[in-house]
Amino acid sequence: MPTPASDLVTLGHRIRHFRGERALTLDQLGEQVGLAASQLSLIENGRREPKLSTLQQLAQALGVPLAELLSGEAPNIRAALEIELARAQKNPLYGALGLPQVKVTRGMPLPAIESLVGLHRELARRASEAIATPEEARRANTELRERMRERGNYMPDIEKLAEERVRASGHVSGALTHREVSVMAEQLGFTLLYVNDLPNSTRSVTDLANHRIYLPPASIPGGHGLRSMALQAMGHRLLGHERPASYAEFLWQRLEINYFAACCLMPLDATRSFLQTAKRERVLSVEDLRDAFGVTHEAAALRLTNLATEHLDMTVHFLRVSGDGALQKGYENDGLPLPADVTGSIEGQLVCKQWSARSAFTHTNRTTEFYQYTDTPAGTFWCATQTGTTADGEFSISVGAPFAQAKWFRGRETTQRAVSRCPDESCCRRPSGAVAARWAGQAWPSARLHAHVLSPLPSGTFPGVDDTEVYNFLESHADQ
Repeated sequence: MPTPASDLVTLGHRIRHFRGERALTLDQLGEQVGLAASQLSLIENGRREPKLSTLQQLAQALGVPLAELLSGEAPNIRAALEIELARAQKNPLYGALGLPQVKVTRGMPLPAIESLVGLHRELARRASEAIATPEEARRANTELRERMRERGNYMPDIEKLAEERVRASGHVSGALTHREVSVMAEQLGFTLLYVNDLPNSTRSVTDLANHRIYLPPASIPGGHGLRSMALQAMGHRLLGHERPASYAEFLWQRLEINYFAACCLMPLDATRSFLQTAKRERVLSVEDLRDAFGVTHEAAALRLTNLATEHLDMTVHFLRVSGDGALQKGYENDGLPLPADVTGSIEGQLVCKQWSARSAFTHTNRTTEFYQYTDTPAGTFWCATQTGTTADGEFSISVGAPFAQAKWFRGRETTQRAVSRCPDESCCRRPSGAVAARWAGQAWPSARLHAHVLSPLPSGTFPGVDDTEVYNFLESHADQ
């Protein structure tokens, strides 16, 4: 099997290194192994692959084991830099610039090689950063949603891992406590610390050198969100995450740690038993699941989608919609026709005004879930919707199912019903002929600018994270 070109370069450097240690010229070593100096030079420059018999002769002549000669590591720092530079100059990214390749000579100073390698690293970093455009992010998010639909939004390996870690913390029943989360961190070799000066671009920071996880202080007594943030930080370590090489990988890692945190806060055995009992009694409810495990309404709603298909034999959908009607998150495997653009992306698309995800904003009593049946071109769906408010404005959380499966949920007896013809624009996006005729040319609305449209995805080791802030933060806390 041919040896990869990159391995040949490393092999050549190792042969040259050991030859130099033995103070042998190309002619002297070539004479011992039956090769001309020119042939040996081609091998040392990674341009020719030696036969196994030649390698054995070289190892014997150089007085090193064959395995050591074939090691994939560069023999020294300079060689490592030379190899990295050679690979970088062969990269299409550099080739596209139309610049000549720099040949490293024996007399070239080490700082010069370091500078060239540093420039190539920065070129690669900027190219990688440029890939993370909004279009790339939307494409990656669409692929991720389709991938999870195929799985029924269920990840058994993470379920098993979370169940093991929760059990090891001593948790028996009920809501997972802050103390049990701290025990889980300690078992992983980390200490949870709460500080007021976390970088603005982070939710938590993990200090791998000193085994600390920094979290913000609780804004309200109990601080339930801190359990989730701590579990997400631990999830990175337990799931063996490395620095993401693409935006798609970043999103996948974020999904996995969120899933892990949800599995810990709502463990599989207990949650499955709770939901199966509720289904038998026909009182399935996100509100009850939320209250039973002390989590947010959104977390409980998403957890229901994790287990519904695999353990309840149901198809469902989930929506998070902002106050202006834009879809922020969505999942469905029940056929609900989610609005999508030409690429298949659903984020930012306007949800039909007739759906409960939007009509719930006009509901008088918003302390409890709002129930509604909606007739759509794809069939009739039942939804339970809860609204809320953050600093960014109103939002709604909806969980629903096809009409035939509404019988398992509390709220199925609602008489609230609506008809949606979307994506037909006459449903809710185009005014009636009479209204349009009256106001055409007589109205001049001043549109609100969505600032995020003008903002590129932030740079950094991880999308959205300011590396400088993080490193300065860790430096200031390192000796505490």
